[in-house]
Amino acid sequence: MLRSFRLGNHRSFRDEQELLLMPAYSKDREVLPVAAVYGANASGKSNLLTGLRFMAEAVRDSFAVWDPTLGVPRREFVLDDTERPSVFVVELVLEGVRYTYGFEVDTFQVLEEWLYSYPEGRKRVVFERDAQGVRFGSTVGDRPKLELLSDLLRRNALFLSLAAQSDISHVLPIRAWFLEALRFRFNCGEVDEGEIIDFLDAGSSDRDQVVDLLRAADLGITRLFTTDGAGAKPRRVRVEHGVGKTLFLLRDESAGTQSWLGLLPTVLTVLRGGGVLVIDEIDASLHPLLAARLIGLFHDVEVNTAGAQLIFTTHDATLLHPPLGEEVLARDEIWFVEKDRESGASSLYPLSDFKPRTEDNLERRYLAGRYGAVPELSQDSFTQAVRSGRGEA
Repeated sequence: MLRSFRLGNHRSFRDEQELLLMPAYSKDREVLPVAAVYGANASGKSNLLTGLRFMAEAVRDSFAVWDPTLGVPRREFVLDDTERPSVFVVELVLEGVRYTYGFEVDTFQVLEEWLYSYPEGRKRVVFERDAQGVRFGSTVGDRPKLELLSDLLRRNALFLSLAAQSDISHVLPIRAWFLEALRFRFNCGEVDEGEIIDFLDAGSSDRDQVVDLLRAADLGITRLFTTDGAGAKPRRVRVEHGVGKTLFLLRDESAGTQSWLGLLPTVLTVLRGGGVLVIDEIDASLHPLLAARLIGLFHDVEVNTAGAQLIFTTHDATLLHPPLGEEVLARDEIWFVEKDRESGASSLYPLSDFKPRTEDNLERRYLAGRYGAVPELSQDSFTQAVRSGRGEA
């Protein structure tokens, strides 16, 4: 489970910012199942998510894939001339143990890297890395092998990436979280038909569950089929509406249907096994009521038995105060990103900073600008832009 994610000097985030998934009001659980991030277009919401994705890619690829002559492929804040490192830090709970893992990089190398564990609440150093090398905690075994690995470490590769590929048990849970438990959806409009087919082939219960969720979404779909794929033809998903013999190709379905079906394999996998699903613009193709039901699956303790989490960006203000009166987002699950107009730097802050009351209409207050993170749109400016384009005074 993810407790927090901190980043700095990544794209539009110049200064360090932290997303917390720890309850602000209720203390009956250690982490929150959902975090929703609001903000205007181009405010930097997606950059928060790409920061977490870069961290995962660095853990996976820095030793095996990154070219040693090309440094670190970071995307730093470029709107000022100040040289500063980029920092990425996560705090996790895995099998009941809390971990903190992070690193600082510049364009050429890894400057610092660290991994701490907190068994029984006490801090233990697994390893710390700086310009002088890698140091290991006193409780870490197999030190000769670790020290040999540190001698093989390239300056632009993470020690975690190298140690995990060398089967060092102390780091395997962290690497497994990044590679297996953390899943991203950045373009819900692009549907991986092969992924859907693989999931449907896994078992009849998987197919039935997907169909049941399609029916629950009121899309008019009654059954799903997959073609065998003759010769060089790829296998395809076919959809039946109502009761009849006419089958439709997935590409002929609406964008909303494709988006929902494309999400289901990942959603069900995360709900079953735990992990974090990160979605950029959850409202891009989903009706607000359908998005609310998706969020509800992560809140439902009878469904989300593995402690799965959902982090998403959105413009959909109705999720803040749904028309049917059902709470979709708790007050401590709502975050905002706002970009400073002068510096171009993004900042991240929670709704809880404003001390909202349970009876507040959060949608109305957000759209009225009470929490910031909304665009300043003057109708006069739009009108004048069109009139000036016509040569009118």
